[in-house]
Amino acid sequence: MAATGCVFHRTLTRSRPGPNKASSSSPAVCRDFLYVVDLQRYSRDQGSSVYFPQAVLSGEDLYDVTLTDRDCRLRVTLDPGLNRLVERNVLRPGSVLRNATFTPAMVAQLPECPGASGERDSYRLLSVEVTGGAPGDEEEGAVRTSDVDSDSLPWFGSAEPAVPLVPLRANRSVFLPLWNNVDYSGQVWRDTPPTEEEEEEEEEEEAQRPAVTVSELRDSFLSGRRGVTRGAVRHLLIVRIINKSHLMYYGRTDRNCDCPYKAVVEVCDRTGSVCVVLWNSVCVSWYRCLKPGDIISLRRYRVKHLYQAEPDDIEISVNSRNPAARISVLPQSSVSPEYLPPATPYSFYSSKELLDHPHGVVCDVIGLLTFLGRAERIRNKDGRGAELLEYRWLQLEDGASSQPIMVKLFSTSQPESYHKLHPLSVVVCTRLKLIKAADWTDVGFYLSNTSYTQVYCSGQGHHSQMSYRKLRPVRQFLQWLRSQDDGQVLSRALIGGFFIYPPPPVSLETYMKDRRGEPGFLQGAELQREMEKLCYRERRTFCIQATVTRVTYSRRGEEDRCLCWTDRASSLSPSSSSPRPSSSPSLSSSSSTPRSFRCPPSSSSSPSSAVSQLTPRPLAHSRTAWRTGTRKRKQLLPADTPNKRHPWVTLQPEDNNPTVILFEASMEFLENTNADEDVDDDDDEDSSSFVTAPLLPAFPPVAVETLPMRYDHARREEQAVAVAMGGRAVAAKRFVLALEDHYSLRLTALSDGLLLDALFLPHSSSSSAPPHLQHSNTWTSILSHGAFSSHTPPPSPADLINMAAQLANQRLVCVLEACHMGGTTTELILSRAFHLTD
Repeated sequence: MAATGCVFHRTLTRSRPGPNKASSSSPAVCRDFLYVVDLQRYSRDQGSSVYFPQAVLSGEDLYDVTLTDRDCRLRVTLDPGLNRLVERNVLRPGSVLRNATFTPAMVAQLPECPGASGERDSYRLLSVEVTGGAPGDEEEGAVRTSDVDSDSLPWFGSAEPAVPLVPLRANRSVFLPLWNNVDYSGQVWRDTPPTEEEEEEEEEEEAQRPAVTVSELRDSFLSGRRGVTRGAVRHLLIVRIINKSHLMYYGRTDRNCDCPYKAVVEVCDRTGSVCVVLWNSVCVSWYRCLKPGDIISLRRYRVKHLYQAEPDDIEISVNSRNPAARISVLPQSSVSPEYLPPATPYSFYSSKELLDHPHGVVCDVIGLLTFLGRAERIRNKDGRGAELLEYRWLQLEDGASSQPIMVKLFSTSQPESYHKLHPLSVVVCTRLKLIKAADWTDVGFYLSNTSYTQVYCSGQGHHSQMSYRKLRPVRQFLQWLRSQDDGQVLSRALIGGFFIYPPPPVSLETYMKDRRGEPGFLQGAELQREMEKLCYRERRTFCIQATVTRVTYSRRGEEDRCLCWTDRASSLSPSSSSPRPSSSPSLSSSSSTPRSFRCPPSSSSSPSSAVSQLTPRPLAHSRTAWRTGTRKRKQLLPADTPNKRHPWVTLQPEDNNPTVILFEASMEFLENTNADEDVDDDDDEDSSSFVTAPLLPAFPPVAVETLPMRYDHARREEQAVAVAMGGRAVAAKRFVLALEDHYSLRLTALSDGLLLDALFLPHSSSSSAPPHLQHSNTWTSILSHGAFSSHTPPPSPADLINMAAQLANQRLVCVLEACHMGGTTTELILSRAFHLTD
């Protein structure tokens, strides 16, 4: 019971209806500051609409929010009309709230739902102002919620909530993760096997020898033998797990199922293989406990036709009731040698071998992680369409060739591994599919998930438990790894930032051919509407026809001092002489779409000068000269910056040991007798990055989340959090960024004149331009390739700004990469622009 002096007690007791009174009590408004402790997502069911009689339930998700006033805690349900605050990461753990309006949920309204019983006070959050706060509480003067141990605070209300917590407004026993439907979420997901309540000595002895084999089960079922086709099979089956799928969530709003999950494990014995399907609460109890290579025993299961497969195959269905299945993980020594299942098979391919294999090949890879992309999401094209799939890019090096292994890794239901990946770790990805188009070069292929993809990473104790460490391809990789120097690898290790792969085409004809079946060119207003629909970290590609009316070059943090070219004709045009305050997605403060670099009025008000120098004073720390016009121009980069596309930096290995980090990573592959039962340079200017920044006056900086960082081994956990879903790189000032300068292009849509500001990063490796393509470094060729030519030194920023007059009156097909970064920030990157000819 909370103290009577707490904010919730003062605010909510006045709105609580008395005994036997109708449920028409007025909403209560809390004027005090409240703090978000936790957000929990779940899908609604058939009874959820009863709680929201006035709301339009357009989506499938509901959110329970745990709030604190620093004296006590309260769980409320977010009104569905406020869901957008969560979907765009405005309302998040750590947020500070004001003017929160609550309404009580009456007992008469509550269906039979385990999380919303009539014994507790129940409230709905109708409206709220999010005033600030974030992970880390970085705002100056903000109350640090991290200073409060929320777990020790009492709950407001007449009774403690159920433990573990369950959804308040749906008959579900588990929560979904905030950003995908593949991972598990919550402490109810066990990581150790359940203890058997009934252990009999005869069962322990019988467990050494199976009573039935996979082939016998298959033959009995297909021949119609009654004991297998009907009822539960009680015969003991001993098998080894060879593959494990990600979790599959099948919850629907029109059905009531408290734990709508399933997972598939592929198992085998000496007679064959079969799929075992774990259903519902069995997933909660066993999914995390099982891994490829484990030997398990099964009892009390059902045999069925394999779903969506040939009629002569079977699957084994394992459920928690009708019948309640019995699962045990067996030590290898407890199984009779003649019944020992075969070892888990692996198919490791090196980077060199992948070049010769066709599209669709399924394989395993091992490599040293040198680039870890930020987490992003895309819409599922194969399923219901509304689901967002989380992914990130990995770049692995294995020493077999100069070509790295690129992996587009989607969630694998291993959040404890997936979210803790970091550069300089040894990563093993199993059951990946090779993606290779017929007309792609060697640069264009990559690997991506199958249903059975798993990821294992050094630093988490994975490798010492897996049998693949004994295989020859793995031993060869470890031999190469031990020859590498920490400092050399650190110099090219990056984390986060904008990344696009495979490289987009460099000709309009090829690009349009590849886009066949995709939406066509958008009008400016259509593009703005589509960008406003984006959810947090959702990535989409758009195409518009536009002209360039301004080019700006600036350095991050110094946007008020930049080089700028403005199209004189457009600057005098009434339609473009001033920004549109509400229609342009780059300039509207009330819009959730991006806002980019805005030069001071003096830079564009003078039609006599197409190339302007803004605030022409020397930079104290960058040793650059800002000169334009007839003066001698110098490159606006440090003199010692090498003219190459790959990032360059000099770092000292820790403890003067040149291989300490990589050595520790390789040590995990040594035998584990307990588990082995189976055979600093701030002047660096080159690299990848981008984006439009927070809504600030005049010169908003580039959003930190979009800039790639040099990997910092001492702060690897901070960096991993910053690039993960929900993370914010608030501490990026302490990190060395791989990119400091950038170009911004103002685009005017040909369809309706809408103004857009997009970042362009021609010197950035994130643009993924094929390194063997040579071009003339004119604006037309740079835009079509998305980068400078790799065969010649790039033009200096001053030269490029002076050449920007080449863009005047040119009609372009612009390829824009949009990604919502949370709150009011949407980045907009120009990846390609193709010249339109009549």
